[in-house]
Amino acid sequence: MKSVPETFGSLVFGDEVMRQRLPKETYKALQKTIQKGLELDRSVADVVANAMKDWATEQGVTHFTHWFQPMTGVTAEKHDSFISPTKTGTVIMEFSGKELVRGEPDASSFPSGGLRATFEARGYTAWDPTSYAFIKDKCLYIPTAFCSYGGEALDKKTPLLRSMEAINKQALRILKLFGNEGVTSVKTTVGPEQEYFLIDKAMYEKRKDLVYTGRTLFGARPPKGQELEDHYFGAIKTRVQAFMNELNEELWKLGILAKTEHNEVAPAQHELAPIFTTTNIATDHNQLTMELMRKIAAKHGMACLLHEKPFAGVNGSGKHNNWSISTDTGVNLLEPGDTPDENAQFLLFLAAVIKAVDEYQDLLRISVASAGNDHRLGANEAPPAVVSIFLGDELQGVLDAIEEGKHYDKKVRKQLKIGVDVLPKFPTDTTDRNRTSPFAFTGNKFEFRMLGSNASISCANIILNTAVAEELEQFADELEKAEDFTTSLNALVKKVITEHKRIIFNGNGYDDEWIKEAEARGLMNLKTTPDALPYYVAEKNLALFKKQGVFTETEARARYEIALENYCKVIHIEALTALQMLKNDILPAVSAYQKEVADVLYAKESYKVSAKYEKAMLQKLSSQADALYLETDLLEKNLAKAEKMTNYSEISYFCKDVLIPEMAAARAIADDLETVVPSGKWPYPSYGDLLFSVK
Repeated sequence: MKSVPETFGSLVFGDEVMRQRLPKETYKALQKTIQKGLELDRSVADVVANAMKDWATEQGVTHFTHWFQPMTGVTAEKHDSFISPTKTGTVIMEFSGKELVRGEPDASSFPSGGLRATFEARGYTAWDPTSYAFIKDKCLYIPTAFCSYGGEALDKKTPLLRSMEAINKQALRILKLFGNEGVTSVKTTVGPEQEYFLIDKAMYEKRKDLVYTGRTLFGARPPKGQELEDHYFGAIKTRVQAFMNELNEELWKLGILAKTEHNEVAPAQHELAPIFTTTNIATDHNQLTMELMRKIAAKHGMACLLHEKPFAGVNGSGKHNNWSISTDTGVNLLEPGDTPDENAQFLLFLAAVIKAVDEYQDLLRISVASAGNDHRLGANEAPPAVVSIFLGDELQGVLDAIEEGKHYDKKVRKQLKIGVDVLPKFPTDTTDRNRTSPFAFTGNKFEFRMLGSNASISCANIILNTAVAEELEQFADELEKAEDFTTSLNALVKKVITEHKRIIFNGNGYDDEWIKEAEARGLMNLKTTPDALPYYVAEKNLALFKKQGVFTETEARARYEIALENYCKVIHIEALTALQMLKNDILPAVSAYQKEVADVLYAKESYKVSAKYEKAMLQKLSSQADALYLETDLLEKNLAKAEKMTNYSEISYFCKDVLIPEMAAARAIADDLETVVPSGKWPYPSYGDLLFSVK
């Protein structure tokens, strides 16, 4: 059996493989493309393609695909074989540089937000050489960007790469002001923690709501949920551990740095966390991780749920986006060091992040907005919809001193006293971890905690990169003209702290008082997706995207339309599913049980014996069934109204204000009925069955 170091990256056409298989000059040329973004010569591409094909076919691969990320939230692929016919009627295996660098999938059926007409089918995929090709299911996967015939970005990777270039360009300007001439590139890095649920597959398949929508639209709470907090970091169940073991093995083969695994707070909930890597690679890896989670869970007789809120009454699942900025010389620009008050470079980058989050809090909220995530945010299991920054006591003290023009009183780090002599003593960290903050500084990175578990991390990182790039550009413009760099730098940092300190909050984000205080500070509270999305096309945001070269106005407006349409479609599917469950399963089950109770009541009355229980039960069943029927009828009528609407903005508010409350009202009655109808008579597995079925 091979060791982990031997198998790690074994299915990746990575740096070590390229060193072995490519001529030295070809390898150097490719590295320049990867590291400096230089265009790849066609002759070099031909050599790389041939080596890539040989490496893949030696491992049994017969097909290749340009793997891309359209605006559907999932990945896309079209497989082509390597075979090429010969004059003698046989075939040879060929793969050219042209095929490697560019593909041409049909673009007509992907979401475009009006960028493409249905009859305009042509689209192009372009190889992203910074993200290594890999083998999966006997196919060579080539990570690519996806654009239209006219050059508009139709995917999530193209704008992500643009945003990375924007922050690279502006960060280099700042670093040169500090004398860092040796730095040639700056990249943002991400480590996305992934939460998920595992439930028994047989149970899953009996729930129409889980199959169609990813979440339970009905379900009474079980006697036990997460109250005892005994699942969090608890012993991992045998079946789950077997799944995790296989998941790790497959991820490691693909060069994915899966590091940490544990039980999360809710029953049946778990988490996987990787080591940091470059943002576009981390995005590719996270998409692969979610795909493999679902696939491997099925092999173990389980279903992996990645919906943000699959079960009411227990915590939903998030995805914590740990974001930082690093140079090609290995310096983390968000590392404060032992004396952050004396680290001017760190303080300037910190100021850029603070200003960016304050000025573009609407975009950060939009970057995590979805129908599913609306169930989490502000529900005391995830950060509120109000965006704020947590810095911790030491950094807050440094910023306060700068604002007040005082000398920062350094405090010697305390030794953490545990009270057991045999245990080692160690210094406390300079910041605690605020689990209630949307955007928390955690030592040398920011943890953006608002993402939903099902989301692509590209959206959040596009906004983060772009907003910070804008602030760094403003800083560079000002400091490059300064007569006295140090004086201007100090004044700039102080100004930013003074003008944007409202975004900093180091307290409990779950506290209702914070929401009131945030309002008083002038911070936005965009509670739902329909509330947030219009800000996507606000003038200041369109100007930001255009200036940093991340989106054209047309591309930005298209993404607004796609997000709006997606929200409406998700709610519409949920409402249709709820209606079908009510009409076809729940109401008939309640009616059938009423008949059984009525038959017993009739028999008892015939024999003139007491039937208090049956009378009370029949009265409750009859009353609740009538109420549920009325709610079902109302939901059906409101769905019919929604289907006649044509404006997605109008539909989104109708979904938020009418359909969602109507589904909730019907659910409340149905869940109450579930508690009185015998389990054998209820048409679906219960919450108890779902949450505690995996042993």
